[in-house]
Amino acid sequence: QVQLVESGGDLVQPGGSLRLSCSASGIIFSIGAMGWYRQAPGKQRELVATISSGSSTDYADSVKGRFTISRDNAKNTVYLQMNSLKPEDTAVYYCNARIKMSLYGVFNAYWGQGTQVTVSS
Repeated sequence: QVQLVESGGDLVQPGGSLRLSCSASGIIFSIGAMGWYRQAPGKQRELVATISSGSSTDYADSVKGRFTISRDNAKNTVYLQMNSLKPEDTAVYYCNARIKMSLYGVFNAYWGQGTQVTVSS
């Protein structure tokens, strides 16, 4: 099996910064694209940022210039550096990864349990 475990969520003041981490563990042959999503109360889950296996990145317009996604393939970990945080960034942040468990297997999508980010004074 595969597990994704997020960490780094916290309460922070507007304008502050946080760094989220998500580590994959278990039976892993290869990890493809990884990403961060978020879900605010009463809203649908939305894409925040993605990073390919080749480290190409993509961001939601709402976070461009403020958030940076990166990955450490040796550690099976993806990060989300969040700067200039705003109250509207408040949400549960979820990690997603496409993981293959064997050479001839297929990539399946896995989700973490979520970490709460609250931006408030």
